[in-house]
Amino acid sequence: MVSERVRRSSSSTLLTAGALALTVFLAGCTAPAEPTATPTPSATASAETPAAPLTYQPDAGAEGNLDYFNQVNTQTLAANAEADGRAFIDGLVTAGFDKAAMEVTNDTTTIGNKADSIQFSVKMGDNCLIGQNGPSVGGYHSTVAAALGTGKCLVGNTRAIDW
Repeated sequence: MVSERVRRSSSSTLLTAGALALTVFLAGCTAPAEPTATPTPSATASAETPAAPLTYQPDAGAEGNLDYFNQVNTQTLAANAEADGRAFIDGLVTAGFDKAAMEVTNDTTTIGNKADSIQFSVKMGDNCLIGQNGPSVGGYHSTVAAALGTGKCLVGNTRAIDW
């Protein structure tokens, strides 16, 4: 009698497992669902008005000119990947920034080696646009920061912009 129950239980388990396997097999054989169409925007909806070119905005302050500052400096680097401080200053002056409000660090170290990075800035009101470029900082970066208590933008020695 015990062996009869074990045999029925085993048979029942085998039947259940077989039915499950058949279900899984048949599920894989069914036709794939029809793809649903995804609506695409019309040509008029996807047409965007081109962005106005960035320009120097003297009354917009440092925050309002950060994108333009970045654009000018990126163009300077595109023209010369090894741009020095003078190249950045000249590019910014050409773009309309006030040369008298600028600072730049030296291109060389005190022992004559090429500087690992240079910094340059434009003071606008109480804030400064500050750019930095060089291999030691991973390329070009910029920020807007409050002017220092000295009224300057950069800490440490800077060189005269006398050209």
